[in-house]
Amino acid sequence: MQDYSELIHKTLKNFFGYDNFKGDQERVISHLLGGGDAFVLMPTGGGKSLCYQLPALVLEGTAIVISPLIALMKNQVDAIRGFVDGDESIAHFLNSSLTKQQMDDVRQDLLSGKTKILYVAPESLTKEENISLLGELKISFYAIDEAHCISEWGHDFRPEYRRIRSLVESIGRAPIIALTATATPKVQSDILKNLGIPDAAIFKSSFNRPNLYYEIRPKDDAERDIVRFIRQHPGKSGIIYCLSRKKVEEMAEFLCINGIRALPYHAGLEAKVRAENQDKFLMEEADVIVATIAFGMGIDKPDVRFVIHYDIPKSIESYYQETGRAGRDGEEGLCITYYSYKDIQKLEKFMQGKPISEQEINRQLLNEVVAYAESGQCRRKLLLNYFGEDYPQSGCGSCDNCVHPRPVFDGREEMNLVIRLIQSLPEHFKIEHLASILAGTEGALVKSYRHDELPLFGAGKAHDEHFWCMVMHQGLVCHLLDKEIETYGLIFVTPEGERFVQNPWRLELVEDRVFDAAPSADDEEDEEAAAATAAAARGGGGDPVLLPMLKDLRRDLARRLKLQPWILFGDPALEDMSILYPETFEELQKCQGVGEGKARKFGAEFIELIKRYVEENDIVRPDDFVVKSAPNKSAGKVAIIQSIDRRMSLEDIAQARGMELPELMTEIEAIVSSGLKLNLDYYISEVLDPEIVDEIYDYFRNEAKSDSLEDALADLEPDYDEMEVRLVRIKFLCEISL
Repeated sequence: MQDYSELIHKTLKNFFGYDNFKGDQERVISHLLGGGDAFVLMPTGGGKSLCYQLPALVLEGTAIVISPLIALMKNQVDAIRGFVDGDESIAHFLNSSLTKQQMDDVRQDLLSGKTKILYVAPESLTKEENISLLGELKISFYAIDEAHCISEWGHDFRPEYRRIRSLVESIGRAPIIALTATATPKVQSDILKNLGIPDAAIFKSSFNRPNLYYEIRPKDDAERDIVRFIRQHPGKSGIIYCLSRKKVEEMAEFLCINGIRALPYHAGLEAKVRAENQDKFLMEEADVIVATIAFGMGIDKPDVRFVIHYDIPKSIESYYQETGRAGRDGEEGLCITYYSYKDIQKLEKFMQGKPISEQEINRQLLNEVVAYAESGQCRRKLLLNYFGEDYPQSGCGSCDNCVHPRPVFDGREEMNLVIRLIQSLPEHFKIEHLASILAGTEGALVKSYRHDELPLFGAGKAHDEHFWCMVMHQGLVCHLLDKEIETYGLIFVTPEGERFVQNPWRLELVEDRVFDAAPSADDEEDEEAAAATAAAARGGGGDPVLLPMLKDLRRDLARRLKLQPWILFGDPALEDMSILYPETFEELQKCQGVGEGKARKFGAEFIELIKRYVEENDIVRPDDFVVKSAPNKSAGKVAIIQSIDRRMSLEDIAQARGMELPELMTEIEAIVSSGLKLNLDYYISEVLDPEIVDEIYDYFRNEAKSDSLEDALADLEPDYDEMEVRLVRIKFLCEISL
């Protein structure tokens, strides 16, 4: 073992340029060099890669690294080649992205014994020709990276990973090292069992990443908030995760429009484009990569300063691993997640049609995400507890719940009631079921077990199910309750919990955060409340003194001009004015919904008011908080604008674009909503009577409360058909409102 120590320290310095190992790295490497199997649980940024890269360079033969991330393979192969003066034969990857010639080059280097480390995708490993090729090599060891993919309870379950053990036996047995950044006790048990290494040495590092800041924000005007956030951190690298490829493309385009160097990254892109985008991010030619959650990001970039989840992840493991890509160098890492329960419902819909067992697993994982997002407890404590680790401090001071703490109450009576209920049942159940019993909810599952007949049914009906779920989640953190490993999600009482119920002590529980749906806007008061709520969620809604002054001016000017106030400037525009303090017409145009025409037509008095207010109150104006909308989500909109300029009929434009007329109208309305004027008079004069135009136009000028098409149709139908209303509304907006 002493010989190994000298050898590995020399290799560490000569090849990797480090003087010392981090954490358990040296112990893991020594164990592997000694021929032992190993299971390594090390958080992202902890240095897992070195645990197999260094032994691969030292040992005779070729190390096989099985990894699901093609992007990570290329990144790590490039890094290893850099350690050995660019020797390309030292490391290769074997996956579907290679050409036939590249495959031949890899095969030649492997058979010649030059290659010390080979990265293989699990799908590639199952191919007969590759099994045959690897069977001819001397294998130094197998490294199973992202080993959580083996478990159905892991956040990236890959069926191909289940075959690794049998494939290893086919190729030839050698030591196995399984590595992952995220594994609950259940997932860890699955990994060891499936790989057939029950006696493997287990190396666990702390999951705590003290340099990371965790925050959950309500998903209200998230795109705008993201642009502001990135502009507050200029020049810093970041990753934004979205649920769908379409949203990735839209978000990347939206950021570019707002002057942010962003690129998309998802499995639907051509391999060449994906590789180019990755390299541009690594070479700092792009500041932000937008990626799908499902595809993940295998980029090993140490100075990622923020990770933003536009869509909530499907599991805590996904969340932890993806946020872990921030601050891998130990410096600042900001982890911002936007949460709406609608996203959870969307993910639940995606489960439909899948096997019942898979739905059950995914639903349980989602429930954990909801509990984390809505909790008022220290997020670091919750994360570490999820992975079986305690965080002894009362709070971390580096998450939103610690920076803005929620109210605390003595929950000994509530916890006592929970424990008594669990102890009274002959079987164990999940949190949601237990919460239904206590809240007195007569659901189908409760009735099927006849739990509505229990003495404790409804014993906690003063609170809802959400409250009781919160109590039980905190009971898990306090180790009064625990989950069964084999039947994941079933709750039981720990010995500590049994002591508590015998002699309850003061138990400080934290109230959860409430993420309500958007307020109803059935009347004007509700609309004002909704606007205020949305403004507060976006970061204060601007200057609370200036905003009412701007609204008063809008009302007065609207009376003088005999126009509806909304025609001058909408509430979003006024809110932007109270944030940006525009003092020129050019600056005013940067506010939402304000084009050049509207700025020149109505803006002079607003600019004067803002100038005076800024001067009298010594306001420091922000450099640039302008968020632009994408006027053309597709190149087709440009063609539509050009066709209208050529005075083509809308029917001909629709036919040329392969669209139905209502679909074309929606595109035209989107163009106008972005602030661009269109002149449809040539068409309107051909298809509508002047009287109809005048009457609908008069409605928008004098009666409409907003530019809402839905409200207009409700007020005007059946006197006028939808096409008539839509055409005149566009004419009105372009002539008066823009």
